[in-house]
Amino acid sequence: MNLKKGFTLIELLVVVAIIGILASVVLASLNTARSKGKDASVQASMSSMRAQAELGVDASGNYMVGVCWTSGAGGLAALSNAVISAGATVPKCAQSGAATATSASWAYEVLLPTGGTNFFCVDSTGFAGAKTGSSITNTNTQANPATSGASNLSALDTAC
Repeated sequence: MNLKKGFTLIELLVVVAIIGILASVVLASLNTARSKGKDASVQASMSSMRAQAELGVDASGNYMVGVCWTSGAGGLAALSNAVISAGATVPKCAQSGAATATSASWAYEVLLPTGGTNFFCVDSTGFAGAKTGSSITNTNTQANPATSGASNLSALDTAC
């Protein structure tokens, strides 16, 4: 009778160990799913930037003054804040021409929450996609170019 109780205790310990292993696998998968969810949220908000910027296009086909830092119709500031709240880092926005004038093109990129070299970029040409490196070099992060040293940005920086 004593022998039977010993086997029952061992069996119980084996079952508890198996449950523990399965729980750790599930938790690891859950963390990966959370990271991918944050990336998807950032990408969805950034894809909305194209439509938002189009609201500020004038009769000549130019984007509004300060498309990168202005809020409201045509400005990207509110969506930029949403992207940053979702966990994206290193936000960069560039517009062509002088910062105090309308611009013919713009681009916005961030480093996705999963990190590494996973950048996501949208621009005025309609591109929205992942990049393995930064596309925008000549800009100030989340800054108003009109009040900084980089009031004229390279046209190369306004395309992903």
